[in-house]
Formats: sequence, structure tokens, C-alpha cells
Amino acid sequence: MSISQNLEQFKLEIHENVTLVAVSKTKPNKAILEAYQCGQRIFGENKVQEMVEKWQSLPNDIEWHMIGHLQRNKVKYMAEFVSLIHGVDSLRLLKEINKQGKKVDRAIPCLLQMHIAEEDTKFGLSKDELFQLIASDDFQQMQNVEIKGLMGMATFTKNENQVRKEFKFLKECFTDLQSSLPKINTLSMGMSGDYKIAIEEGSTMVRIGSSIFGARNYH
Repeated sequence: MSISQNLEQFKLEIHENVTLVAVSKTKPNKAILEAYQCGQRIFGENKVQEMVEKWQSLPNDIEWHMIGHLQRNKVKYMAEFVSLIHGVDSLRLLKEINKQGKKVDRAIPCLLQMHIAEEDTKFGLSKDELFQLIASDDFQQMQNVEIKGLMGMATFTKNENQVRKEFKFLKECFTDLQSSLPKINTLSMGMSGDYKIAIEEGSTMVRIGSSIFGARNYH
């Protein structure tokens, strides 16, 4: 199936209130433009340099989401244009985003990343760390970040019960967080392999790559 056919299929499958982030990392501009012609406007990248290059050369109404693990020294390169940073996993990173947001005079939209998987390779905050972060004086004084919600990645496993349990936990954290941050509205969970379970458990944003663009080309 072509990129456009894959996208049409996804639009039939996911609810209207679930945002589809097309994960375009490692994909050429031609593939992104094919998805763009079908009406897709939100694309996810995991390398800042690659995202900057695509932002400079592709239509300017595309919303670029940074979905990979983000190093603090890279924030400045995308502060001007990034539409959403998915993986904010520490106060130090949030401080840097706030600092760079101030330089470009905008509040940068962010999701706080929770560690919900049983794998140590995944990044993210624990529930205690999440609430310590938002209760901190540093956080309270930030003018140039806008917390939109939470993000998390489930364990890479065929055990659907485990994946469901991890997504349920993330949804509970999101609901608890709404009492402190009532404006949050985004729960980013679910990828090509587990997005159906994620949507059932309350996801409002899914990140789909290979199921749209085909297998990835790693350089």
C-alpha cells in the first residue's frame, strides 16, 4: 500500500478526537510531501538537526513535533518553530526549554514524559518525580513553557495485558495532574504496535511511523 492509502486507513481507524503524529524520522522530503498532499500536517522527528533541515525546506504550515530523547544543548536550534516537545523528562531540560523560549519570545508547548515501561532503556519521570517537578518553585516561575499533558511509551512486548496496565497507569497520572494543571489536554501514548490499546485506554495522540511510511531506513 502507498503512503496515502496507509494514511486513509488510519483516518478511518482512529477517533476524530485522537491526533495522528506521522513519524517521519529518516524519511525523505518526498515521502513527507506525499503524506502532506493527503492532508497530514503533523510530523514527528527524533533528531533536531534533521527536523531543522526539513522545517527549512518543507511547507511552513507543517507542525513539527520533537518525539525523541532531547539533549539540552539542542533545544536552541528548534525553539523558534517546534510545535510540541514530547519527551521532557527532567526539570533541567524544562529549564533550558524555558530559557530558549524566552529568547524567541514564545511559550514552547511540552509534554512531560513518564517512565511507565519495565524496560530500563526508556526515559521518563516517576509519578513522585512528576509531582515534585510541578510543585517546585522553579516550575512555578516558568513563563516560556506550556505544559500540554503527558507522554509515555509502554514496554515492547506481545503481552497486551502488560501494555494495557502501563497505559492505564499513565492515564491515571494524567487525570491526577489535571487537578494541578487543569488546562492539560494531551495524552500522547501509542505507536504502530500498540496504538489500538492506547486509544482504548484514553490516548489523545498517537505516533505512527512504519505503518504509514513503511520500514525505516537507518543510515
